[in-house]
Amino acid sequence: MMNSLVFLTETPEMNSPDQFALSSDLISELLTGMRLRGVQYRRIQTGPAFGLNFDAKRGHAYFHYLAVGSAVLRTRDGVLHELSAGNAVFMPQGESHQLLSGPEISARHIDSFDVAPLGDTVSGVDTCPSTDITPSAILFYGCMEFDLGGMQGLGPLMPSLMVVDATGQRYPGLMPILASMKREICSGRVGFAGILARLADVVAAMIVRGWIECGCDNASGLVAALRDPRLARAILALHRQPGRDWTVAKLAAECHISRSVFAERFQATIGMPPLRYAIELRMRLASQWLIQDRLPIDAVAQRLGYASQAAFSRAFKRITGRPPGASRQAVLLPA
Repeated sequence: MMNSLVFLTETPEMNSPDQFALSSDLISELLTGMRLRGVQYRRIQTGPAFGLNFDAKRGHAYFHYLAVGSAVLRTRDGVLHELSAGNAVFMPQGESHQLLSGPEISARHIDSFDVAPLGDTVSGVDTCPSTDITPSAILFYGCMEFDLGGMQGLGPLMPSLMVVDATGQRYPGLMPILASMKREICSGRVGFAGILARLADVVAAMIVRGWIECGCDNASGLVAALRDPRLARAILALHRQPGRDWTVAKLAAECHISRSVFAERFQATIGMPPLRYAIELRMRLASQWLIQDRLPIDAVAQRLGYASQAAFSRAFKRITGRPPGASRQAVLLPA
């Protein structure tokens, strides 16, 4: 299982201005492709004793922000993480977990509580007993489909748990946003639910960016390539121009190294040949455009540089195991 990650260190310095700019371009590329879909948020206020259980959801991510009070987060392996007001948690693997007032408290499934609609995607849950004038803890929770688009290969490399301390000085850009979330959560002003949902989307993107800038938890594979300027230039070129007729020689030229050195280094770092990565990237993007963006098959084929829809369909089926039309239909059919 992936280790958890607590952001306590400063962003490492880049070796050169060019490397910093290249890293920034790749991070921007990643965040541009990141999609949070099907988001359902809940504002939860509790009494002195509470226990909330969250099921594992494959392909989803969990987000928690503790605005008031304290809590204990128990991950699926039984490890306890103490949370205090101002802590944000992002769980990109969608693993099962519990939020508790104390380790001895039993947990109740989050979906078993009555909810009150507060907006299009936000509901309220009040577990605070009527005998308590004020809640002991107030938190904001979200569960969403987590799609990194063309950078989907980063998903499995992420830690199962990312904890950010917003009260520290390590992430000055994040602290004002979380402070704004706290004000919206506690004030309940008109339109607060919609504002909360938008702020949470930004926080999730900033946490992912922070993970990359802080060294990606020493993950290997694609992350290592992103940190290698010789390979990063080729990956950035592939993501910016997925429909170009790439060859190993053209990609090596982007990196200013020989074809043989590039191919060997790419294979050793990524674990697959450059052109295999290119075709898998195209099909990940094709799936996103077909299923999520609802683009016509011929438009996707043209965008990815295929001479005909038939040629694209053959390539798509070879990589994904089904033709484009069937892939889209499978998503539309009820489970």
